[in-house]
This record gives sequence, C-alpha cells and structure tokens, in this order.
Amino acid sequence: MEHIKKAKSISVWIFILPFVAVNTCLILVTQFHSLFPNNVDILHKTFPYFDGGASISRTARPYPSWLVFKPLMIFTSFLLIKYWIYNREIINFFSKDNKNIKKIFFFGVASAVFLTLHSIFLGIKIDNDFYKLFRRVILLLFIIFEIVAQAYLVKTLYSFKEKLIDYLNINILKIKIALVTILIIVAIISIPIISLPGDDFMGFSLKFFKHGLEWNYFLGVITFYLLTFLMWKKN
Repeated sequence: MEHIKKAKSISVWIFILPFVAVNTCLILVTQFHSLFPNNVDILHKTFPYFDGGASISRTARPYPSWLVFKPLMIFTSFLLIKYWIYNREIINFFSKDNKNIKKIFFFGVASAVFLTLHSIFLGIKIDNDFYKLFRRVILLLFIIFEIVAQAYLVKTLYSFKEKLIDYLNINILKIKIALVTILIIVAIISIPIISLPGDDFMGFSLKFFKHGLEWNYFLGVITFYLLTFLMWKKN
C-alpha cells in the first residue's frame, strides 16, 4: 500500500531532523565558542541528558544556533502534517470511518502547527509577561497534542491489528504502545513537580531536573517515529 510506504519513509526523517537540530545546537554552544558574539550564550562541559545543565531553548535560541534549529524544526512540522495525513489514509483503508480518525488527524496536525509557532518565536525577546506565558503555553500544547495523537494512533492500529499482520511487526507496535504509556505516566508525575515555584525544593535542584527531563522527554517523543519506521515492513 502506497500510504504505508510513504509513512514509513517520512517517519525516519521526523526522528532524524529534530535529533540533529537539538544536538547540533548543543555541540555549537559547548564546543564552538568562537561562533557566538556574546559570551553569555556559551556553555561549558555539560551533557544535559544527564546533568540538566541547560534547556533545549537555551542552546537553540542564540545566534547562530537558531539558524540550524528553526529551519529543521519547521520542516519537521511540515513532515509531521504529511505523516498524519498518510496515517489517516491507512486507517481509512483498513477500518473505514473509524471513530478515532478525526481525533488522530486533529491532534496530530495541531501539534505540528504548535511546533512551527514555537520554532518561529524562539529567540525573539519581548519583555512582556503575556508573551512569555504565550511561548510556554505553545510549547506545552505541542507536547500534549503530540502525545494525545500518538496515543490515539497506537490504540487504533492495535484495535485492528489482525488486518495489519502482513504489513507491520506487531512486537514493534507493542513497544510503541509501551513508549507512549511511559510518556503519559512521566508527564502526569512530572507536571506537579515542574510546576513548583523557584529552582529548588527541599534541597533538590528543580532547574536541573526540569532541563534533564526536557531533553530525555523530547528524545522519547521523537523515538516514536523511529519505531514507526521499524514497525512497517518493507514489502
């Protein structure tokens, strides 16, 4: 089926492009200091996946990091929209008028739109509390809508897995279900913690925890698309 082939081919790029974008920005601010006109933008000896030494936006918003981050993430948003279109057609083919199709498409495309908005406004400095809140809400909505779309998709595919036995690896689908479940549980547990005011709580550094969580959670979200590539069979 042509839409399966397209979804498979596009999914690997939805993993690669953002992975390259965020980690290139990290390498630039920690290793290529001469490229940055402002010393305040430079970072030293941090690997935020482990130590939470910086947020993703901290590494991506200064010049020239945003020259890498913005184009790759905006193009990723375009690919995401195509991805959800292909999945809508796949579900229609195997389970016509499935009750979850509209939900999957809505949340998936909306998440791509929020990612585009987040990428556009990243690095634009406006000293206004409403603007700062707007940026946080946009990022939060991207994460929520993306996870909801992923959850509905794996649930729907699993509901008619017998029809897909010749097209995908069921074990990989189960791994995707486990990944989405973990992402949801982590989000539910973490939201009360990251919502606490200040950077410290009972001697525990909330700032480093938030940053480390952000990097690893982002990796988990895009790994969903790598698993999509592995899930669909070549023929």
